[in-house]
Amino acid sequence: MSWGTELWDQFDNLEKHTQWGIDVLEKYIKFVKERTEIELSYAKQLRNLSKKYQPKKNSKEEEEYRYTSTRAFLATLNEMNDYAGQHEVISENMTSLITGELTRYVQELKQERKSHFHDGRKAQQHIETCWKQLEASKRRFERDCKEADRAQQYFEKMDADINVTKADVEKARQQAQLRHQMAEDSKAEYSSTLQKFNSEQHDHYYTHIPNIFQKIQEMEERRIVKIGESMKTFAEVDRQVIPIIGKCLDEITKAAESIDHKNDSQLVIEAFKSGFEPPGDIDFEDFTQPMKRTVSESSLSNSRGEGKSEPKFGGKSKGKLWPFIKKNKGAGPEDFSNLPPEQRRKKLQQKVDELNKDIQKEMDQRDALTKMKDVYIKNPQMGDAASVDHRLAELGQNIEKLRLEVQKFEGWLAEVEGRLPMRTEQPRRQSGLYEAQNTSAVNSCAQDRESSPDGSYTEEQSQETEMKVPATDFDDEFDDEEPLPTIGTCKALYTFEGQNEGTISVAEGEMLYVIEEDKGDGWTRIRRNEDEEGYVPTSYVEVYLDKNAKDS
Repeated sequence: MSWGTELWDQFDNLEKHTQWGIDVLEKYIKFVKERTEIELSYAKQLRNLSKKYQPKKNSKEEEEYRYTSTRAFLATLNEMNDYAGQHEVISENMTSLITGELTRYVQELKQERKSHFHDGRKAQQHIETCWKQLEASKRRFERDCKEADRAQQYFEKMDADINVTKADVEKARQQAQLRHQMAEDSKAEYSSTLQKFNSEQHDHYYTHIPNIFQKIQEMEERRIVKIGESMKTFAEVDRQVIPIIGKCLDEITKAAESIDHKNDSQLVIEAFKSGFEPPGDIDFEDFTQPMKRTVSESSLSNSRGEGKSEPKFGGKSKGKLWPFIKKNKGAGPEDFSNLPPEQRRKKLQQKVDELNKDIQKEMDQRDALTKMKDVYIKNPQMGDAASVDHRLAELGQNIEKLRLEVQKFEGWLAEVEGRLPMRTEQPRRQSGLYEAQNTSAVNSCAQDRESSPDGSYTEEQSQETEMKVPATDFDDEFDDEEPLPTIGTCKALYTFEGQNEGTISVAEGEMLYVIEEDKGDGWTRIRRNEDEEGYVPTSYVEVYLDKNAKDS
């Protein structure tokens, strides 16, 4: 089965067919390219979806992820991010192994096809030229034969005419002989040209064209094999990521199986337990007796006049039921007295822990500066020891203020835990006055407590039958101390081994951030990352302050 023998006369159709084959290949390349774009778009959408539902840092959403069900959801989001990565791998592999490879192959195929059909046209033009030469030789032979016949007839006519001179007859005879000779020459030329053409035609249809068409056939078959291999690669690229995608799905299943409903129920108790005892029975009030009506201690409702006194933790809230507490609007008081006892205890404990961390930070800075001062005293050329005294004094004052804050919150914490007697109205007002002397925000809270007749809990004025859900959204989240902002960068000119506390080691040529410039003591405060900062000798670094920092 050969195109050269079977399709020897189908040059034009073969040209159209091979062009169609190239068009099919280019169409397949376009299909794969669009598939890669879809994979990239899908991966991007999956990543955006995962990012959209990730918990925001330092937000209440992070607290929600202590439940096993929400942790499983977080694991699902992370696995979906990895799942998206596998679709990106599919896109990358298809682009490199199929789209890029086939694009190069198409260019080579076009050049090869152009070369083969150029040779075919050249062969056709050659045989057509031989045919034209044969036709010209044939026409010339035919013309010369006719001319010889006319010359012979003219000679015979002249020879038969008695009135014609002998010279004219001789002339006619010579002309007839010349024409006969020309006819013989044309005959010989025509015969030679015909033999040559037949030879060329035989070579054309049995050698040249079969060879050219055989090359075109091989080229077309390679194209078919190539597109078949690309289709296999198309499937293989998908198959390669199936195990990894399977692992992602297994991890999602594992996360789902880790959900513990009992544990989540216990966490709900820990999050919302108020610490109050359920109300007791209400005593019967006999209005038929002239005696003054009395209300038992276990009663949940008192007269309007008595309901105006400020509620105390440990007692019953005047004129309202605990399950129907309405959340107080605005910022809550500093001692978290707007919260139920159990939740208040947790908030106070959290605040005490935060303050202790702040104290430890201040003490670490003080110790570092104290060691730096000792270095200055021992090596005056490195800096003035008196230059850090002001900062040491500030740190001492900060530590003292923080310790007072800790004592204040520990007192409230001890009160909630029952280690101290219940505070009366007078200490509460004194606490508010103390807070007013320290911060305006605390002063505002204290004034609110004094001015509000029913304390931290507000009561619905209208008669509503709709049940109010207990307040679960607590205010006053406390953030950690923010690090100092960067005011520029610096490059280490020499290696410095920061062996003393408060200093930091740097390597020659290292780039770092400047957070505090030299105050005249010969030391510059720098930061490598969020957890590494300290002082280095100013002469060891080349500082590049930001323009805004210089202006300020």
